[in-house]
Amino acid sequence: MTAFLWAIITACIWGIVPILEKTGLLKATPLAGLFYRCLGVFLGFIVLMTFLVKPAEIKAVDLKSASFLILGGFLASFVAQMTFYNALKQGEVSRIMPIAGSFPLIAFILGILILGESFSWIKMAGAMCIVTGIIALKLG
Repeated sequence: MTAFLWAIITACIWGIVPILEKTGLLKATPLAGLFYRCLGVFLGFIVLMTFLVKPAEIKAVDLKSASFLILGGFLASFVAQMTFYNALKQGEVSRIMPIAGSFPLIAFILGILILGESFSWIKMAGAMCIVTGIIALKLG
C-alpha cells in the first residue's frame, strides 16, 4: 500500500473515532472517558505484544529514540486526549474536531524550525487554509 492510501485510511478512522468518543462522553466525565479510552489503548498494546511486534524490534531501539516515542505517547494519548475530551464534552464535534485536528499547522511550523525541513509556498498555502478554517469555525 502507498503512503497516500495509508493516510486516507488513517483519516477515515480518525474521522469516526470522535463520533464514538462524543457519544461515550454523553454520560461520562472527561476523566472517566479518558480512563476507558486508555483501556482501549491497553487492549491494543496486548494485541501488539502478542501478535505483531517481535522482541528483537523492541531491543533494537536506542534509549534516545525510545524516550522521544514514550514522551510522544504520553503527550498525545494522555495530556492532549484530556484536553480534547474537555473540548469535546463542552462543544460540538463538528467544530471541535477540525480545530483540534489542525495539528498539521503546528507540525508544519515546527518541522521547518526544528527539523530543518524545506519550506515551499505550496506548503504555506496549505497552512493558510488551515488558519482560515480555524477562524471560520471560531466565528461560525
